[in-house]
Amino acid sequence: MELAPGQESFVGDPFKMMFAGLQDESRQPYLIEAAGAAVGVLTLQSGAATLAGWSDDESAWLLRGFVIDRRCQGRGLGSAAAATAVREALKLTARLGGGQAGVVLSVNEANPAARSAYENAGFTETGRFLGGSAGPQWTMYRAFEVPRHPGTR
Repeated sequence: MELAPGQESFVGDPFKMMFAGLQDESRQPYLIEAAGAAVGVLTLQSGAATLAGWSDDESAWLLRGFVIDRRCQGRGLGSAAAATAVREALKLTARLGGGQAGVVLSVNEANPAARSAYENAGFTETGRFLGGSAGPQWTMYRAFEVPRHPGTR
């Protein structure tokens, strides 16, 4: 997996992130595939939403360590994977009994391509976050879309 020039400061080493996910039960690592090939990684983490500037740790999953191989960027794979991550987080919430209502992430202000991919996946900006080692971040959130049952309002 190759990062585009300059992306290291935004995401870090994707393999270290995946390894950390395998060692920490609060993290759920995912491999992103396209046409049978690994093209990216991401991690969903419970109890860590404040790391992205969210107001509490328990009401949202944190999407972190998300990277698409530079050779596959610009094809909509990031947006599709981010949207799929939200659906997976909803399944995890149901299975694990968490109280999360959506997914939060932070994206560096100097990374407009990533912000656009998240917006295309239904995330909206909820504020500015001054944490992070690479400079100011935008906090972005997408609520779960819970299917409505017939006869409910």
